[in-house]
Amino acid sequence: MKKPMFRLKHYLYGLAFLLIFLPQVAFAQDDAAPVGFLGSIEAGVQSVVDVLNLIFYFKIGGENGMPFIVLWLVIGAIFFTFRLKFINVRAFKHAIDVVRGKYDSEEDEGDVSHFQALAAALSGTVGIGNIAGVAIAIRLGGPGAAFWMTMAGFLGMSSKFAECTLGQKYRVIKPDGTVGGGPMYYLSRGLSAMGLAPVGKALAVIFAVFCAIGSLGIGNMFQANQAFAAVSNVLPFLNGLSWLFGIVLALIVGLVILGGIERIGAVAGVLVPAMAVIYALACFWVMLVKLPEVPGAIGTIIATAFNPEAVAGGAVGAIVIGFQRAAFSNEAGLGSAAIAHSAAKTDEPVREGIVALLEPFIDTMFICNLTAIVIVLTGVYADPTAADLNGAQLSAASFETVISWFPYVIAVAGFLFALSTMISWSYYGQQSWAYLFGDSTVNIYKGIFLFCVFVGAVVNLGPILDFSDIMALAMSLPNLLGCFLMSGLIARELNSYMSRLKSGEMLPETQVAQEPLLRR
Repeated sequence: MKKPMFRLKHYLYGLAFLLIFLPQVAFAQDDAAPVGFLGSIEAGVQSVVDVLNLIFYFKIGGENGMPFIVLWLVIGAIFFTFRLKFINVRAFKHAIDVVRGKYDSEEDEGDVSHFQALAAALSGTVGIGNIAGVAIAIRLGGPGAAFWMTMAGFLGMSSKFAECTLGQKYRVIKPDGTVGGGPMYYLSRGLSAMGLAPVGKALAVIFAVFCAIGSLGIGNMFQANQAFAAVSNVLPFLNGLSWLFGIVLALIVGLVILGGIERIGAVAGVLVPAMAVIYALACFWVMLVKLPEVPGAIGTIIATAFNPEAVAGGAVGAIVIGFQRAAFSNEAGLGSAAIAHSAAKTDEPVREGIVALLEPFIDTMFICNLTAIVIVLTGVYADPTAADLNGAQLSAASFETVISWFPYVIAVAGFLFALSTMISWSYYGQQSWAYLFGDSTVNIYKGIFLFCVFVGAVVNLGPILDFSDIMALAMSLPNLLGCFLMSGLIARELNSYMSRLKSGEMLPETQVAQEPLLRR
């Protein structure tokens, strides 16, 4: 009891420091480029970003081709879909049964339930991108891009299964009873078992570095920035108080991550369903009002997916943009979700992998499609007067044609989306940091993370955010390479599990409890 209070005390001291000192930073922000020392730092980071962009966003197939990093993720998704014989289809019903708790056992080691692990991982993927990212995809790639987003989500279910199965199989139970898991562990331990220890260790360290840095950008500063934008849009008096918003947000995030994965899982288990329901209800309301036009909107999405005249770049352009936005949205192949799912209470690694395949379905195939149908249904994306609107504004404008008060929904949903993403990515970054520097140093990471929450809310992020975002996508390089090398192991584990499931060897806990009575 004293230890958590000690930690809370220091978090509060840190936030008090922000309140006293750092508002000066917020008030000093303007559109002018930084000068002096800060300007030199920004210029240096920008040079690094430019080089990384040439590497990771190099287009395969010419000007309208697919960026290398996106193609890498797509190849991984297609490979595992066929290698694992469409596990995304044949295990879907079983995944729902597991999430419902049919196979839960209190005797299994772990920190959270199957549902809480799923919610924690979903909270890291379901975010602003589900609102703004879809709008950007449709604007750039036409309505057909939404179809290819759906296809990417469908294929991504398989790569998500692969990485989360490995996360469970090679997790470690630490002396204090907590779980350590994710690509760091299955890359080092799994490849070591194959006689590739040096390769596995190198890939594990590279992943951990990428994840720790990436967690501060895509999973932190960007989310805080977008949360403030969403809230200040409906509460204009906050425009001069970004520093206060940043402090309050950092305090909320700090109180959640202070409790570790158990509290993160518990909060996510409430937050994710709540924000998904709020947003889905708004989407369904628009579709209900325009119900006769819904089939036509869906038809437009499907027809333009194969129409070479759909957008600049033709159908290929729609495919590229659709797959790219899906990759950014559901994170299948990055390895981040494997960290959350490693903490689930189970003695069957494949079972947790099966739970994980639901994430791209919910994130991309369901929520993103709801956004896409609304945008196409209202036709705002094709309105010349909306040409200057960004992704979030375009989505909001689409909803406003039917729901005048939708900006308030965007504000609530945007805040909740951002909050849930931050608390999940804090865990991913913390686990990576602990792998690199030891468990005794994780409070240093938490302090850095909370500081970045504040910074993200008040500062023009520029190339620093671009750098951290590239690091997040780069996680897929060591992660998928390791998964490819261990694909045979994954297939054998899956075949063993499915054969035992079909034979009745693995009965749901309710049936196990009833078995003695049935025999009597």
